[in-house]
Amino acid sequence: MKGIIGAIAGDIIGSPYESNRIKTKDFRLFSNYSGFTDDTVLTLAIANWLVEDKTSKDVLIRNLKSFANKYSHAGYGRSFIHWMKSENPDPYGSWSNGSAMRVSPCAWVAESFEEAHELAYASAAVTHNHPDGVNGAIATCEAIYLARVGASKDEIKEHIEVRYDYDLSRRLDEIRPVYSFELKCSKSVPEAIICFLEADDYEDTVRNAVSLGGDADTQAAIAGSIASAYYDVPERISREAINRLDNNLLNVFNRFEEKYMKI
Repeated sequence: MKGIIGAIAGDIIGSPYESNRIKTKDFRLFSNYSGFTDDTVLTLAIANWLVEDKTSKDVLIRNLKSFANKYSHAGYGRSFIHWMKSENPDPYGSWSNGSAMRVSPCAWVAESFEEAHELAYASAAVTHNHPDGVNGAIATCEAIYLARVGASKDEIKEHIEVRYDYDLSRRLDEIRPVYSFELKCSKSVPEAIICFLEADDYEDTVRNAVSLGGDADTQAAIAGSIASAYYDVPERISREAINRLDNNLLNVFNRFEEKYMKI
């Protein structure tokens, strides 16, 4: 299975390790503590925006606000909480990886590389209008789009390095010992991409992301979103993740799948 399930499964797998950080790839993928967080909620908010009207900023904001308020304890940052409760929300200059964790639906809807860029920008800028926040979302979306249309890992790496000045030549064995909880896009999105570049398959990508010992659910959501365009998400993983969505989120997921993923 390909698509936004990559971000959702990554989030759910990483969720127990956000506060209980580990530095190993040897861990249970799913447990009683595995559940969706804000990464999944806002990914599906973006998906619902794209289903309803991808040209409307107002529809985008309405979806982000309504989903966030419905799932108010999903684990949002302080600034986003203020934004989601505001009657007239303005972007607040965030550079955090919240823009990248939710962007994957844009890459599956886009009919061109240019549209992927534009949708990613729109999805980020209503909150994360700092250059780092915008670039993190666009870089993630472009990596997904390139993987989706058949680019090689070397081609994806070169494009992201040249356009966004991310150093993707580091190895996870160098990063892991010194890496800690990091929210800034410029210090977490490159690492998530490296988790994909070094991996052998989807599961290996997510294990790489969690093993960094950082913001595990978001790192795994970002890395997993790219991996699920390059590899298939195994049925045993996608099934476990889908089974942990409530009926409302599952309906949104299914509507997106029906509109954009059925060929």
